[in-house]
Amino acid sequence: MPASHSVISYDNTAVIPVPKDKPGWMARHEAINAEVSKGNVDLIYIGDSIVEHFNSKGKDAWDRYYAPRHAVNMGISGDRTQHVLWRLDHGHLDGISPKLAIIMIGQNNGGHNTGKEIAEGVTAVVQRIRAKSPETKILLLGIFQRRMKPVPERADLAQANGIISLLADGKTVFYMDINPVFLRPDGTIPVELMPDYEHPNALGHRLWAEAIEPKVAELMGDQPVTPATAETSSTNQPVVSP
Repeated sequence: MPASHSVISYDNTAVIPVPKDKPGWMARHEAINAEVSKGNVDLIYIGDSIVEHFNSKGKDAWDRYYAPRHAVNMGISGDRTQHVLWRLDHGHLDGISPKLAIIMIGQNNGGHNTGKEIAEGVTAVVQRIRAKSPETKILLLGIFQRRMKPVPERADLAQANGIISLLADGKTVFYMDINPVFLRPDGTIPVELMPDYEHPNALGHRLWAEAIEPKVAELMGDQPVTPATAETSSTNQPVVSP
C-alpha cells in the first residue's frame, strides 16, 4: 500500500489493540477461534454487528454467497477497529491463509474518533492481515453510514472512507463503497433496508451481498453466484477502486 498510509499514530485509541469489556464478547471471540481451528477457511468476513448479523438477519444471504466458500463470520457486535486488532493478534488468523478477507469496520469508532483516526484504525487492520497472511487478498468496504438523516458523525465516516480508499493497490487490496445502495439522494436511509438506520435487514444483507458479488468471485477465483432474484437490486451503482 502507499507509503503515505503506512504511518500509524499510536496516541490514537483506534489503533491500540484491546479486548472489549462486554458480556459475551470473549465467548464470541473464542467461538470464532474454535471455528478457525478446524481449518478449511477460504474466506473471512471481519467486522462488527453489521457483519455478525449475517448469522441472523442476513443468514439467507450468507448461506447463498459465503457458506459454500468455506467462510468464517468474524463480526462481533459493538467492535471498533482496536477490538478487531486485538482479535487478529489473538487467534483469528492462526493456522489459516484465506483466499480473501472482506473488511467492514469503523462505524462504531464514529463519535469517538476523528475521520483521520478512524482511517488509521482501518489501515492498521489491513496492515495486520497483510503481515499475518500475505497471500490473502483484501476487499475493503467503505464504512456504512448510519442515522436516519445526515448528522456530523457522517462527515467523519465519509472522511475515513476517502482516506482508506487510497489503500487499494489493485493487486492485493481492493476497495468498494456500496453506501449508495443504502442512501437515498437526499441522504436519508430507507427504513425498508435498515429499520434502525444502522443495521441492514434481510433484504439489506441480500443487496449488500449482490453488490459485491462480482468482485468477491473475481478475488476468490470462482464463478459469481446467481442472484436470488432476477430483479434489479438497486438503481445505484457502488463505487469501485481501482
